[in-house]
Parts: sequence; C-alpha cells; structure tokens
Amino acid sequence: MTRNSLTEAPPKPSKVEEIKTASRQLRGTLQEELARDSDQFGPEDIQLLKFHGTYQQYDRDTATTRKKEGLEKEFSFMLRLRLPGGKLTAAQYLALDNLADKYANGTLRITTRQTIQFHGILKRDLRATIREVNEAVITSFGACGDVVRNVTTNPAPIADYAHRRMDEDAALLSTHLLPRTRAYHDIWIDGEKQETPAAPVDEPLYGEVYLPRKFKIGIATPDDNTVDVLTNDLAVIPLFRDNTLEGYNIAIGGGLGTTHNKPETYPRLATPVAFVGPDDLLGIAEAVIALQRDHGDRSNRRHARLKYTIDDHGLAWVKERLESYFGRALEEPRPMARFRVRDHMGWHEQGDGHWYLGLHVPNGRIADKPGWRLKTALARLFATRELRPIFSTTQDFLIADIPADKRQEIEDFLGGFGVMPGDTPSRTRRAAMACPALPTCGLALTEAERIQPDLMNTLEGLMAKHGIDGERISVRVTGCPNGCARPYVGDIGFVGRMPGHYAIFVGGDFEGTRLNTKLFEKASTESISQVFDLLFGLYARERRDHESFGDFCDRKGVDVLRDYIASESGATTAAHL
Repeated sequence: MTRNSLTEAPPKPSKVEEIKTASRQLRGTLQEELARDSDQFGPEDIQLLKFHGTYQQYDRDTATTRKKEGLEKEFSFMLRLRLPGGKLTAAQYLALDNLADKYANGTLRITTRQTIQFHGILKRDLRATIREVNEAVITSFGACGDVVRNVTTNPAPIADYAHRRMDEDAALLSTHLLPRTRAYHDIWIDGEKQETPAAPVDEPLYGEVYLPRKFKIGIATPDDNTVDVLTNDLAVIPLFRDNTLEGYNIAIGGGLGTTHNKPETYPRLATPVAFVGPDDLLGIAEAVIALQRDHGDRSNRRHARLKYTIDDHGLAWVKERLESYFGRALEEPRPMARFRVRDHMGWHEQGDGHWYLGLHVPNGRIADKPGWRLKTALARLFATRELRPIFSTTQDFLIADIPADKRQEIEDFLGGFGVMPGDTPSRTRRAAMACPALPTCGLALTEAERIQPDLMNTLEGLMAKHGIDGERISVRVTGCPNGCARPYVGDIGFVGRMPGHYAIFVGGDFEGTRLNTKLFEKASTESISQVFDLLFGLYARERRDHESFGDFCDRKGVDVLRDYIASESGATTAAHL
C-alpha cells in the first residue's frame, strides 16, 4: 500500500536510518572506539561497521557458561572482502592465507556471494587486518551494509568473449558503485584521529543515508546460472549472439530473506522488466538503485528490500519510475533460452590451451583437517606455480591457467595433501551449501555448517537405498530464515527454526528459476531421515522420464506429499513434525 502524502505523516525512520543520518558518512565514533580498551564496539557503531565489511560476533558455544561464571562473552569479528566475480591473483590469495593465520581462526571461508570471510579476528587486530587486506589491493569496504555488495558472476575462466565481458562488467559495476565517502580510508588505512571533522564528499548515487537495505547484483547468462542470478535485487542477464553482446535483459526484485511467523516477509525471484543495450549497463544499474534509494521503506527494515518496493507499487509504476531515472523508454525484455547450471568441478578446458580444475570445498571452509590439508596444499601450490585462484557462488574453488601437460603433476601434488581432484563427491554433495550459523552468527537459530556433513550422509544413504543416487539434487541448509545459502531455490531447503528443528522446503528447480514451497514448518532432526526415506521412495516409483526431484515435488504439490508422509510415517515421525 502507498501512503497518502496529504493525510498521513511520513513514518518514523528506523533506528538504523537515524544512525546512518548522524554518522558523518559512515564514521560514527569508530575511530574513538578503536582506541578504547575494550573487546567490543557500542551498539550504534556495530551498525556502521557493516559498511566497512565487518560484523561484531561472539562465541555462542561458550556464552551461557561464561555468563554463569560472571564473565563477558568472547567477542570477535568477521571480515568479508569485496572480490567481484571471485577473481584474484595468486599473490593476493597468499596474502589472505597469511592473514587467516596471523589474525583470524586459521581458516578462510568461501561465501555464497563469491568472496572470502575471515572469522575470529579480535578487536585489537581489526585495523591491522583491514590495512593488510588493502595492501594486497583488496578492500572490505561495501562488502556488507546498505550499499551494493559483492557483484557475482560466472566463475569459469573460459577464454571467450562472453566470459571475459562478464568479468569486466562485474569489476566495472563493483568499482563504479562503491560509496565515495573517505571514512573507510581515514579510519582503517590512515588510522589517525582527525582534529577537525572530515568534510563531507558528494554521494550522487547513495545520498546522505545510503540505501534502505542491502543491495545485491548478479550477472549470468542463461547458459550457466551457477550464481542463481534471479535471487538478486538486480539480475543482469547478458545476451550474446555470434560472439557479440546484443545487450542485457534486466530483472529486478530478487531477495530471499524472510522472518518466521511474519507472512508479510517472503522470498522472491527477480522479475524481468527491460532490455538495454551494451553501453547502458551502468545507466540501468544506477536507475534501479536510485529507485530503491528514493522509494524503499526506511521505517521497517524487514520491509526495506527492493522486492517489497516492487510488490507494494506494482510493475507498471516501477517501470515508469525506472524510465524516468534512466532518461528514456525501456525496451521489453527479450526472449531467453531456458536456464541451465553447469558443473565446474573436476577438469575443464579453458579454450586457450590451458585447463582449470574445480575443487569441491564443503561449505566453503578452506582448512586443514586430518587427511585433507586443503589450506596448506593451496598455499604451497600458489607459492610455487603461476596459477590463478577463483571462488564460486557454490562455495567451491577453481584453479585456472593450468598447462595441459601439467595436469597429472597438479593432481599428484594435491594428492600428497589428501586433496584428490579425481575423486569428486556425488552430484548432490557437490551442489550442497550451508551458511556458517552457530557458533559465530548472531542470527542463527540452530546449526547449519556443522550439521550439514551428517545430513548429507543421511540423504545420500537414502538416495542409494532407492536407486536414485545418480540424480542431481540441490540441498541448501541455513541456521535462520535470512537465506544466506539460498535455501528457497533449492530442490530441498532446510531453514533453521529452533534448536534441532528446521522448516523443510521442497520443489525448487536446480536451475534457480522457481522457488520451493514449505512442506513442514518445524521438523526435528530425528524426523528428517524418515521424511526423505518416504519422499525418495515415492519419487523413485512415480517420477516421469528425466523428471528431477524438484520438478516431481512441484508437480505433486506439498499437500499431497504431506498427506502421504502423514499416512505412511506413523505417530513417531508425526510427533517430530
């Protein structure tokens, strides 16, 4: 609903909007807080830290015990980087590997937005960490907060015009859409207290208070929707013909975050609204951002994403405003091929005589474990060979520019650390994702990353039992409903509901073009095995030729599936649903 400006007072801005307004372009009292002898920041500065790429967290595993002992929580910081397209150099990767050991918890975590997060940084080390990140010609500025975040695109280092253009577009958008304030540089790089307030700079795109909420951009062709492009606020879909870019289909309004028991919040896929020419990418991106800047909800952060602006006002109103910002009429979206998702694990030709190798990294956690020393292997590999690292939005790692005659050498080298490139996991495990959740995320309601290996063992065992272990099923697990691992577009989504319980979603499609539907509101971990034993058995018996699990569940409908499970499961399972 829109507000009648003649009869209603404007709604009061949210607390975060007030903090941004008074922040002196994202400075707040961060400088003073860094100098204070404390292991945490004040509540207002916690909000501003996000714009600088960091979140204040605490160890939730130890919080209750420490509270009983009269001790403070164990505070630390997560630092996220801005790496458009997940691309970086070997030297940059080695710098990040060193920082993980020097200041963080010894691991690097590939995120579902194609970048890296450090966990476990202490406040006293935060400035040094950010400064050294910037010395590696990387930034954390704008990786979080109410601005355009990391721009994602196809990870494959294919040596053709289409892939090169997508990489260039991701870098162009990322650079152009950074805020212009000098706060980040003044606080973290110079690190010197200014005697006089810094003069404000012009923010022609973001304005005085930046955006109402985070804003995500993805770039993908229909030929490979690895990035789940339609889950972004702005989905950029380049259309190529005969190695020529015809232009871009533009879809807007994707976003997955919801709140339990708040039906006014919901996941949404982006809606195609326009086609623009090859030279109009920046113009249309600015127009979409400006529309959300001026019309997004600044009073209720749960209602502040672009998807709600679109649904509140309608597509006709949105397109009219977009044309006003863009400066001319917009062409209708052009027809597109059906979306598909390619598997980048294992060996692939680049098209220039070199190969790239995709390594599955469970939940994106680059670490050393008994028998699988991935972190050490990658560090030594990039220290001794001219290769290129790339992160994917599926939390995996690609090694690019491998000479054809060095493939066996690379396999043998990695195998010496227990990393076996030829021994790729099942198609379903390769597609699985999970958010960090406990113990670091303050929003998590239950486990995700730590439970996912056991969950996948259960599901894979059931798939083998019913003879469907060769199928490709996407499984996404999150510890809360905010959707960081994109659970609402998977064939199967598990969304944390409370400790040991998950909402179960089924019926999405592997290609990322259909939302799934809630099957159960609150299922215990004990009931998951029985639920999917029944579902996989039904799928094996009644699926049509070449029908995916997601398509099968969507065709049957959750009411039919729910009734079937209830009739077959008995009282024990029903009690846990």
